[in-house]
Amino acid sequence: MSKTKGGLGRGLSALIRPAQQVEEPHQKSLERAPTPDSTVAEPGVITHIPLDKIRPNPFQPREDVDEQALDELKHSIDQKGVIQPITVRIAEDGTYELISGGRRVRASTEIGLKTIPAYIIAIKSRIEMLELALVENLQREHLNPIEIAVSYQRLMHEVELSVEEIAKKVSKDRTTVVNFLRLLKLPEKIQHALRKGMLTGGHARALLALPDEITQLSFFEKIIKSDLNVRQVEKLVREFSKKKERKVFQISPAARTSVDSIEDKIRRTFGTKVKINVQADGKGEIVIEFYSSEDLERLLELITTIQQ
Repeated sequence: MSKTKGGLGRGLSALIRPAQQVEEPHQKSLERAPTPDSTVAEPGVITHIPLDKIRPNPFQPREDVDEQALDELKHSIDQKGVIQPITVRIAEDGTYELISGGRRVRASTEIGLKTIPAYIIAIKSRIEMLELALVENLQREHLNPIEIAVSYQRLMHEVELSVEEIAKKVSKDRTTVVNFLRLLKLPEKIQHALRKGMLTGGHARALLALPDEITQLSFFEKIIKSDLNVRQVEKLVREFSKKKERKVFQISPAARTSVDSIEDKIRRTFGTKVKINVQADGKGEIVIEFYSSEDLERLLELITTIQQ
């Protein structure tokens, strides 16, 4: 099954000035670049820095490393050099703290390079460091769906960004961000399968429509056993939902159409998933989903506006 690929959004280009690009891997020096025995380069330049002076990024969102992809990267760097500079900041002890480019650093180290091209940026706070590391990795690295979801969650909880602010920073629409966050509601076994590429984000989003973890895991086993594609899973989920509705309470087609229409209107008004459940006596409930405290506050504001 295909892996989710991250698109190139604005990333750091929205936050820092463009810098000179490294065109030739064998280039010995760049503008304002220090020689390898120099102390520390200045922020705001692209230069070659010693690999043994680079410290790992403490906020690295990637947890899984594809060894085959890493081998391919090592071969590419061995043949053509490091085309895309890494991004670092200068630490207090004069070393460099990695912001993005962990795979390039590891691959370059393992093939025996001594230096690597790097863009040096000035960062004052650890919160800013975390934000840049997460946003840069979201834009430039091929993260799996769970890594993306966890990165969005960290931006919400640790950087205290709203869903709307996250969507703006990563150049995605709000619905896309919300859909990734919803993946974290799935059972751990399914999340693990997403990390390993055993199923796609499309499969996972279809499973979210199921009522509980037991049912989700049951469908997951069917996906793995029969190698079902996303369309097949979506069809099975729809059939399951319709069968359950008929078992609980059979409403007329006209009533179902009316309920679906109302659901759609409320969904468009509130900008989130809405479900209307009707009981045999005509009573029922309206379920409006929210995905963070900020999202709940947004819904409250909308409801207050409607009341006024």
